[in-house]
Amino acid sequence: MKTLIINIKELLQVRKSSILKISGAEMAILPTIKNAYLVIQNGLIADYGSMENLPEDLNPEKCIDVDGKMVLPAWCDSHTHIVYAGNREQEFVDRINGLSYEEIANRGGGILNSAQKLNETNEEELYNQSKVRLEEIMRLGTGAVEIKSGYGLTLEGELKILRVIKKLSKDYSITIKATFLGAHAIPQEFKENRKGYIDLIIDKMLPEIAKNKLAQFIDVFCETGYFTVLETEQIMKAGIQFGLKPKIHVNQFNSIGGIQAGIKHNALSVDHLEVMKPEDIEALKNTETMPVALPSCSYFLEIPYTPAREMMSAGLPLALATDFNPGSTPSGNMNFVISTACIKMKMTPEEVINAATINGAYAMGISETHGSITIGKKANLIITKPISSYYQLPYAFGSNLIDTVFIEGEVIA
Repeated sequence: MKTLIINIKELLQVRKSSILKISGAEMAILPTIKNAYLVIQNGLIADYGSMENLPEDLNPEKCIDVDGKMVLPAWCDSHTHIVYAGNREQEFVDRINGLSYEEIANRGGGILNSAQKLNETNEEELYNQSKVRLEEIMRLGTGAVEIKSGYGLTLEGELKILRVIKKLSKDYSITIKATFLGAHAIPQEFKENRKGYIDLIIDKMLPEIAKNKLAQFIDVFCETGYFTVLETEQIMKAGIQFGLKPKIHVNQFNSIGGIQAGIKHNALSVDHLEVMKPEDIEALKNTETMPVALPSCSYFLEIPYTPAREMMSAGLPLALATDFNPGSTPSGNMNFVISTACIKMKMTPEEVINAATINGAYAMGISETHGSITIGKKANLIITKPISSYYQLPYAFGSNLIDTVFIEGEVIA
């Protein structure tokens, strides 16, 4: 089927060639075409250009006039944990009453709380809870998403999460990438036997995950009180041997060398980065590793924001993602993420759109097929409501400015 979209007020993130990522000063440049058209065929972007150059012989089955509206690539959210059971509302109130994230975790809350709930929830119910969240983020404009395990912390719990992710990927048109995050926390029963849990990850979990093709990436929470740099490297190496590429949590609360470990093992991305030392920024220069910021996590936990300006001034790329999870970011709204990045991290509208589209795609290994308006890429698109300029997208942080979402050429919202 051929669909023609006409009278686009401004077509954003137009890239003639399929670039993989945007870095440094180039992040401030967002190529656009005003008064544009776009052609979708067989779920892909088939053509685009200025209305004055609209071919006369297109003969589309469907024509959509979007006068006054803008079109841009759907968001690419490269860091989420949306397959979880229940919620952690009580911990939200505990934090209001003065407890820190670390204090809640130390008394059995946090990740361990979510793990207990998940292991008490059957697979069908877990799927039903998770699909509601997936459908929500699709309506909010996300066209590709990475989903991590990590709330099982047992062999069966981790496999259950990854099977749910696989089923979601089959049942929905959105592109989903799966990440194994068994190294999210040390379970209570292994508190005095860290090596025993790491052995379980390496000797039991990884072989099962590889055998059943349940994940593409491996992740580790490299942080004080969670996994050391040496443990992170050990787990990353094991994951690589099973064909999983590293994407790791680093520098959320402390800078302990996790970034350097990730780079050493060719991590696709290093995520969080709320606490960055000059040597961390220096280490990321001229690497293939994508730094990923999670501003709504900083907002929710009231912790520092990733120093985006310092990083881009050093020539680095940057991606933005939601970190959608029950404890530190119970939201998968990428529109809020880009607004928060502008307001709190002083990124420009151009920079946040680049970070949430093409660079987000890179952080999932899919920038050859997602993240820009490029012929041959997936027709994953956001059509805005009538807006004055694309600056309004981050500016009007409390408004829903999305009119229609296309995923693989089909309207889903």
